[in-house]
Amino acid sequence: MSSIAIITARGQSKRIPRKNIHPFAGRPLIAYSIEAAIGSGVFDTILVSTDDEEIAEIAKGLGASVPFLRSAGNSDDHATTNDVLTEVLNTLKAKGEAYETACCIYPTAPFLTGQKLREAYGAFLKEEDADTMISVVRFSYPPQRAYRKSGSAIEFVHPEYALTRSQDLEPLYHDAGQFYLFRTDSFLERRSLFGGRILPFELPESEVQDIDTPEDLKIAEMKYRILRSL
Repeated sequence: MSSIAIITARGQSKRIPRKNIHPFAGRPLIAYSIEAAIGSGVFDTILVSTDDEEIAEIAKGLGASVPFLRSAGNSDDHATTNDVLTEVLNTLKAKGEAYETACCIYPTAPFLTGQKLREAYGAFLKEEDADTMISVVRFSYPPQRAYRKSGSAIEFVHPEYALTRSQDLEPLYHDAGQFYLFRTDSFLERRSLFGGRILPFELPESEVQDIDTPEDLKIAEMKYRILRSL
């Protein structure tokens, strides 16, 4: 199947300035996502969607394609990943380039590897009725035992689980924020990654870290260096 990797890398970031090309273990953060996509060997095209000339030049230097810059309408704080992917696929389609499958990869995924993408892609193709595959990680603590504030006190969100042992609660998962594999026809019909039949690709907690704040960045780099030393 023809396949494209789309790495979404907007220029501005409020909490970490220039986050997508921020130095991480000696390299721009986006380098790890591009390297994983190339190393997987499963994509015909590896494209970076950005509104930023500097990011575009760095991406091209790392081996990715940047055939056009993102539109202004899809470069502000209100643009969604779905909007960006739709723009990329429709722009390419208008030029005569169509792909059967695609993978949205975030530029802030330094733990992602080509091997993981290759495994995920193989598992995804085996499920012919699947529309999307999402990278997920298990909650480290059961969310059924969560508290919420009530005035100056706290209370269980689900009091019915207050005395239930953690090991007896159903395991739940959340988006790992690394990649989404999907069939392009299904996506363009719904304009959403979260429609149809969704498969999980589970990742270990040691290889997952949201990078939204400077503190997150420090934690991610510590985890990365520890994993590399093992």
